[in-house]
Amino acid sequence: MDDPAKDDPLSLNAEPMFIIGWREWVGLPDLNVRQVKAKIDTGARSSSIHAFDVETYMQDGVERVRFSIHPVQNRDDIFVNADVPILERRHVRSSNGEVSERIVIRTRLEILQRRGHVDLTLANRDAMGFRMLVGREAIRNHFLVDPGASFLAGRHRRKKRRSN
Repeated sequence: MDDPAKDDPLSLNAEPMFIIGWREWVGLPDLNVRQVKAKIDTGARSSSIHAFDVETYMQDGVERVRFSIHPVQNRDDIFVNADVPILERRHVRSSNGEVSERIVIRTRLEILQRRGHVDLTLANRDAMGFRMLVGREAIRNHFLVDPGASFLAGRHRRKKRRSN
């Protein structure tokens, strides 16, 4: 019997697309970041994470980078240290039009309990509204963005502080 799906190239090996909002809680398991609030930006090609205390060095012929991340917005007292190989250095044009060279790393990204690799540029995002920006290259062929929705993967629950 003929399979009509074989005649339709769009249906071959097509995985379902998942819908995410314009902002989501995402994880970076290889960097020990359980979750960080990220802006999903289809206007940006690449993804970026706020990094500080950035230091590059060579180890066994491989260029590496040590840096720290503030995973919680408006909380500079909470940080995570990371140490990973450098993938490349790339010239990136920021939203204000300035071009700068940035270090690029590759790590795993988790959205809606789905994991895949993402190239992340390291940048100072202190003045930005989000510590992380997820660009269109990271979500292409996997997610659709609903610009009217937020946190479709669920909201981050803060632990309640006990009062004495």
